[in-house]
Amino acid sequence: MYKILVTEHIADAGIELLKSQPDVELTYDPELFRNFEKILEIIPEYDAIITRSGTPVKKELFERAKNLKVVGRAGVGVDNIDLDEASRRGILVVNAPTGNTLAATEHTMGMMICAARAIPYAHNSLKEERRWDRKKFMGVELAGKTLGIIGFGRIGSRVGIRAKAFDMKVIAYDPYIKKEKAERLGVELVDELDELLRRSDIITIHTPLTDETRNMITKKEIEKMKDGVIILNIARGGIIKEDDLYEALVSGKVRAAALDVFAKEPATDNILLDLPNIVVTPHIGANTFESQTNVAVIIANQVLAALRGEEVEFAVNAPYDDTAAKVLKPFMDLAEKLGLFAVQVACSRSKEIVLEYRGDLGEDLKPLTTAFLKGFLQNIVDIPVNLINAPFLAKEKGISIVEVKRPEGINFKKLIKVICRSESGEFTIAGTVMDDQFPKIVEINGFLFDLTPKGKFLLIKNFDVPGVIGKLGSILGKYNVNIAGFQLGRIERGKEAKGVILVDNDVPQEAINEIKKIPEILEVKQINL
Repeated sequence: MYKILVTEHIADAGIELLKSQPDVELTYDPELFRNFEKILEIIPEYDAIITRSGTPVKKELFERAKNLKVVGRAGVGVDNIDLDEASRRGILVVNAPTGNTLAATEHTMGMMICAARAIPYAHNSLKEERRWDRKKFMGVELAGKTLGIIGFGRIGSRVGIRAKAFDMKVIAYDPYIKKEKAERLGVELVDELDELLRRSDIITIHTPLTDETRNMITKKEIEKMKDGVIILNIARGGIIKEDDLYEALVSGKVRAAALDVFAKEPATDNILLDLPNIVVTPHIGANTFESQTNVAVIIANQVLAALRGEEVEFAVNAPYDDTAAKVLKPFMDLAEKLGLFAVQVACSRSKEIVLEYRGDLGEDLKPLTTAFLKGFLQNIVDIPVNLINAPFLAKEKGISIVEVKRPEGINFKKLIKVICRSESGEFTIAGTVMDDQFPKIVEINGFLFDLTPKGKFLLIKNFDVPGVIGKLGSILGKYNVNIAGFQLGRIERGKEAKGVILVDNDVPQEAINEIKKIPEILEVKQINL
């Protein structure tokens, strides 16, 4: 018999599902989160706990929870849960990230219409001020407009489908989505964010908040947009630089904006609230009766699956296994770094990714493949990625992995090689582990290296002629970027070469643009490992 404790309110459908299970003894007290001492007192007898955001599932609770096997978070965020402590104790943490997909999609469409037609302000004028001012609230139609969607995942793609029903032309930017997915939905996938910014009448954002997307939209990006553009953010606060949006709304460069999320929440004193051409809501994109029911049912099923030893789809941590770690951890670390490297260089839209395992790396290659996927996905999805949920997320994004086992090589007895095949060609990267503990990248597109996969790099493709290194150094020095190391890989003198420059800090985009103008430089990529 599994004992499950629910300390906060979740929809009735989830509670009834748990009550109906013959192997479950349920304690449902939706106000218990207000009495943490009581939770600590009773938690030792429970196999699972289900919470929302109000119950602190931290070290103190874990120390008391002698029988705890799984923590269920009825929602997406897990800020109230100590994931590291749970992992160390072998306790699984699961959440329900897909329950609010349609709610967020529909909220986006509602906010889009409200911004285009100034509906909240017209409503307030008539209802609160009792004014019949028809001329003041002249709007624009959605039909015939170009909608630019930044982030074409679960929510962004559904927004695209609905926008087409409004006779909008839909374009999308997402470097981690295959073009085939967009084409199936009748959406044009553009290769550069700048193109989307230039062409769109309305722009809506549906990306996770990562180092890559933080302040993605600033004054510089807004200047590239059409005059009178409408901007929406129903994704995460911090993606738009709010001070720059404020200036653009005041000047009229941006006709209107609609925000459900803010960099700092609650946003009751946000400067944007003072403007007459912005529609705002208090982070309610997921707040529908249906989505809350979905979340409750998903989390109930996830907890039940975890307790019964069945496959879990939405795990947000990985239990720590000492035995597996001692044997596989160095190569799993290598595989993860290869995934993180590959996705930043050339593999984000690969039709096929081949993982070639050379030498004796064990009979079960799944842990290595999963570690690769963890690295590949961790910066491109809005769900914490780990060794449990990585395969599910990869399947959702249509990432095709082929595993190949080969005998040990000439140079290295054990080797992991990644081969990414796409319309633009083939990219390869390979690595090994030195002295059973030090991961190394040893080959990039046929060029040999001895590279520790850690830190910040510039990957350069250039003609191997005198003066290139000096030109690179001058530009980086101009932008106060310190070079910590440099490696050159070449096959034949005077032909194409690969260079890897280790730097101490991020290279500004302006510096990269200057490097691209060097005649001998064929390609430059910035990589963070």
